[in-house]
Amino acid sequence: MGNWPDRSEAERILEDWTTNKNLRKHAYAVEAAMRAYAAKFGEDPDRWGIVGLLHDFDYEKYPDLGDHPFKGIAYLKEQGFCDDLTEAILAHAEHTGASRDTALKKCIYAVDELTGLIVAVALVRPSKKLADVKVRSVVKKWKEKSFAAGVDREIIERGAEELGVELNEHIETVVCAMQGISEKLGL
Repeated sequence: MGNWPDRSEAERILEDWTTNKNLRKHAYAVEAAMRAYAAKFGEDPDRWGIVGLLHDFDYEKYPDLGDHPFKGIAYLKEQGFCDDLTEAILAHAEHTGASRDTALKKCIYAVDELTGLIVAVALVRPSKKLADVKVRSVVKKWKEKSFAAGVDREIIERGAEELGVELNEHIETVVCAMQGISEKLGL
């Protein structure tokens, strides 16, 4: 039961809760990846994008895993937003134990970590631009465990598998989506 926020409302929530520019950029990157997958799977890009935009909106205020994303979920429920939204946000975080029983939930789980790895790859390119990031450059850096060590590669692999896409195809989908908003990301 409940409603979906429209994009402007979701962006307002993100801006109200998140002052860190890099965390906001992460939200926009995940939104772009979610929209790309929604189009690929014949789903609603607006709804899927909103999940991406809001998946970490409470993280700056509540970074503790005992609180994130639970505090944000409670806020969204108080605002009358639907279970489909809150359950998808819950599914993005491994520590919640939430089931990933829909394509939407599988997708948010699959793209979240990968966007961070792609940003890291862009930042070590001489141009520091997403336009210069190729699948092969992400795969090359993937193999360097010390590179972007905080990125959980097992989650990315499991996410791609759950989505039913090959890892290289998954990387390509997310890279292309992020390249489409490179100006917004400053990359």
